[in-house]
Amino acid sequence: MEDYYGILGVSRDASPEEIKKAFYKLAHKHHPDKGGNAEEFKKINEAYHVLSNKEKREQYDKFGRVFEGSGADFSEGFSGFNWQGNGFDMPFGFSANNIDLDDILSNFFRGAAGSSSRKAKHRSSSANKKGRNIEVSLELTLEEAAFGSKKNISFKTYLVCEHCQGKGYEPGSKLKECDNCKGEGVVRQSRRTIFGEITQIVECPKCKGKGKIPEKPCKVCGGDGRYYGNKEVKVEIPVGIRDGETIRVRQEGEAGALGGPSGDLYIRIIIKPHSVFERQGDDLYTSLSISFPEAVLGSKKEVQLLNSTEKQTQKSVFLKIPAGTESGEIFRLRGKGIKHFNSPGQGDLYVKVKIKTPKKVSAKAKELLEELEKELE
Repeated sequence: MEDYYGILGVSRDASPEEIKKAFYKLAHKHHPDKGGNAEEFKKINEAYHVLSNKEKREQYDKFGRVFEGSGADFSEGFSGFNWQGNGFDMPFGFSANNIDLDDILSNFFRGAAGSSSRKAKHRSSSANKKGRNIEVSLELTLEEAAFGSKKNISFKTYLVCEHCQGKGYEPGSKLKECDNCKGEGVVRQSRRTIFGEITQIVECPKCKGKGKIPEKPCKVCGGDGRYYGNKEVKVEIPVGIRDGETIRVRQEGEAGALGGPSGDLYIRIIIKPHSVFERQGDDLYTSLSISFPEAVLGSKKEVQLLNSTEKQTQKSVFLKIPAGTESGEIFRLRGKGIKHFNSPGQGDLYVKVKIKTPKKVSAKAKELLEELEKELE
């Protein structure tokens, strides 16, 4: 995974202002229109796209290894910057003269629509906003994580309105042109700056960028195309998943407004402590108690293995204890740990031997121990 902080040359606790300042500096240096490297500029743009967005930055910082995709998803495209190889497009419909590149960049990277030639594109993207991503935690037993399992997860979020199919208006109702934006989906807002008057194109608040409004809004969702309720998702847990890892389920997060795509569901795995085994990577650790005579003379002891109740697996193996084994010695059973997630084979099982010392002994046992002590001397 790319180190976005390294690309921009900032620390992980950098403020939004520091990130923006670093980006502007690098954008000046590497933009292709100024003789810069296109691939380097693309990396800079990608890093800024994530770190300048609070939600995406949190996902990037929190998610280490994410299944079914990376922590940062760029399938939506980069709305932060768009270059065509012919210079910067003028954002917000600038009418002022002598505006320098810093000012253009500063306004451009706010993510608003550009010139009037892109109004249709702005209307389309604004009217179908993607729902937010949802993050939940899921507790698993060590067995469920090691052998895989299927889980049902329930959580509260926005769901697509079934009555209107997410459209926001009553079935059979007709759409009419929005009287606020005259069907354009955007409205213009002007403000005066030291550079002159700047006209900004923003989403129409009445039609939410669609350019049309329904004659009869949906009576169930009130025209939003979604409602707040309980959602249940069935998730397949991959074999060998580790504590703290994340499963990503695409488009199972919050439903987008007015038919917009749903966000993703991120499931952070928490593995509960086990009564017998401790996991380190794909290796397992356990302890085995033996008597003093077994340690001195050697023996064979049965060692429990991690088992899945749903699958027929070997429940235990016999470990050969060599004569003269000392307390604290560790034996390795190869391939008796947890199956590797992305490669063949399994981890190992490490067994730590502990010699039991009886607190009370009979007179006969005491006599025999005394004789043994003399013999060993």
